[in-house]
Amino acid sequence: MEESHRNVQAVSVGRSKPPGSLNVHSLSSLVINYLTVLLTSYWNSFIGWLSERCEQNTWFNWRPTSKMQLSGIEHKIFQCIKTKMESLFVPIRNNECQIRTIVLNRHLEKMPLVMVHGMGGGVGMWVLNLDSLAEQRPVYAFDVLGFGRSSRPRFSSDSTEAESQFVDSIEEWREKMHLNRFILLGHSLGSFIATSYAIRHPERVHHLIAVEPWGFPEKPSNASTQHLSYWARAIITMARPFNPFAAVRAAGPWGPGLVKKFRSDLQHRFSKLFEDDTILNYLYHCNAQTPSGESAFRTMTIPFGWAKNPMILRMTDLNKSIPMTLIYGSRSWITSHTGQEVKFLRPDSYVDVQIIQGAGHHVYADRSDDFNELITEVCSFADQDEGQDSE
Repeated sequence: MEESHRNVQAVSVGRSKPPGSLNVHSLSSLVINYLTVLLTSYWNSFIGWLSERCEQNTWFNWRPTSKMQLSGIEHKIFQCIKTKMESLFVPIRNNECQIRTIVLNRHLEKMPLVMVHGMGGGVGMWVLNLDSLAEQRPVYAFDVLGFGRSSRPRFSSDSTEAESQFVDSIEEWREKMHLNRFILLGHSLGSFIATSYAIRHPERVHHLIAVEPWGFPEKPSNASTQHLSYWARAIITMARPFNPFAAVRAAGPWGPGLVKKFRSDLQHRFSKLFEDDTILNYLYHCNAQTPSGESAFRTMTIPFGWAKNPMILRMTDLNKSIPMTLIYGSRSWITSHTGQEVKFLRPDSYVDVQIIQGAGHHVYADRSDDFNELITEVCSFADQDEGQDSE
């Protein structure tokens, strides 16, 4: 098929044309490219102006959400947790920001487990896992800075600095929580942030667990839009200024319905606890408010959803002594190939790649029992490793 395509091109190129002539296709391409650049420039200016007003709530404030509503739906989710739980806000940045935190079984003596949620989520997304994982050890979970009920400050527009702000917030949180060493688990974006933290603070991470890690692979050379039409490329280009959940906020009173329509799969995943749309309401209220962490995520990405600074290029910066477990769902859009590459890049370190069958990207909810069992096993392995270190 490719050979046939090349032959057609060869015939087209071989046609004789008067010197200096410009065919109609080339002329239309130049015009469309010019118009695309011009329209995109005006569009970006308009979006910047509109976004600033929408997100600051100076006007256009028609989203049916509030901090109180998010608190209420979070409380409803936490009522399903049977383990004794502490709920607190941890001050950081000279008390200018707070990190929403929950702690289960703080009194237990085994190595603590710290959990970092993914993009657009919050501590409530772990509701299917917390009781099981806290049976034998303290479990700490928090809303990442800029998400959930944590403060939503303005992040840097520089990708490296934005990433550092996430990491610094965790380190400040750790100091306030008086944690020395812990098992660090992250999901999706949380895996990226957790790994970045482990690189900068290796003395704090006893074992790193990356669940469905986003931002690890480099963007492949064939991941382009060149095969798309000029108009399709123009639309995609004009959509870039938007944050991932901008449509949910722009939909105003129709936002909750939008979440229910496009994320009904999540409702099914949590159906063993909630027969209604509790988890979808939680997801809506987490993302209908100021997109602080969401904006930082966009700063850290290149089209379309690839990391500007892929973690795979920094694996050699991760201390060799830190054991690492990577967990994937067999049906996820994130493949385990990168996990194998991490294993190759860390030949002198412990790296284990696990795949949970039948699970998608939200592996902790898709196969919650299998996930909980696997994490418990990994943590038990880490406990044994701790014993060897102390001898």
